[in-house]
Order: sequence, then C-alpha cells, then structure tokens
Amino acid sequence: MTESSSRRNFLRGKFSPRKGPLRPPWALVEDDFINACTRCGDCISTCPTRVIIKHEAGYPSVDFSEGECTFCGDCVTACTANALTRTIDPRWLARAKINEDCLAQQKVECRVCGEICAENAIHFPPMPGGISTPVLIAECCTGCGACVATCPTRAITVR
Repeated sequence: MTESSSRRNFLRGKFSPRKGPLRPPWALVEDDFINACTRCGDCISTCPTRVIIKHEAGYPSVDFSEGECTFCGDCVTACTANALTRTIDPRWLARAKINEDCLAQQKVECRVCGEICAENAIHFPPMPGGISTPVLIAECCTGCGACVATCPTRAITVR
C-alpha cells in the first residue's frame, strides 16, 4: 500500500493496514486501477458469472459468494478505460485460504471444496482413523473462487 493510499484510508476511518478489495482479473495495481477506473460499471454488467460487483465508492471488486470467475475476459473487453488490461496475467496472485471454520477441521466429513475445484488445488490426504482435512496446493490454485460459494460454513476466502 502506498503512502497516499494509506493516508486516504486513514482519512476514511480505515486504520488497519488491510489490503483493499479483490479487483477483477487483469486489474492494474491498486493505485493505478483507482486512477484509471471510471466506475462506469461495464465490467460488472458484462460478467457472465456475476462475480464482479460494485464496491466501495462505485469501484468494481470480486465477490465469490454466488459463483466463480471463469477468466473469460469479457470484463477486459468491456473496459475502455484500460483499468483492466490483458498485459497482466489473469490469474491474480490471490489464492484460496481455508480457515478453522472448515467442517473437516471440526471433524465433520465434508469435501465439497475439493470436488468443485477444477484445478485439483484442494486435496484430502488420507487420515487413518479420522476425518481428512483439506490441503491447499497454492501452485495449482488459480484464485477462481469456485470453492468459496460451495463451502457450507464460508470457511474459504480468496485473497
């Protein structure tokens, strides 16, 4: 986070050094994205899976609570302001993270995240005499968010 964005967040009452919202794939770095994005909403209306939503101050962000990103590129095509550009790898650096609310970590059998993951990034190694818990293979995770909406306890986030 740059000094100017830190100051801007402080003035908005945001005191923690948390990262900003997850932007659509192919987004410029945060400060450049904010400067380029016109908040027209074209990327939002063109997203076939409806995971791009209007966020704070009208800027688009990604919300996986209802679906996943297929990396179709429709948002980039719609972005005439070039806040989203194909010169950037579409698979952002964001990865899934499974927290302690995971049913398997609570000793309840659940493998829905591993079943939905097309990239096989979530595995359940055998656990003799117990419930297997998920292991995320970060190198395989594309950050698509398919696992987020399917998790019954919302134990998965993509950051």
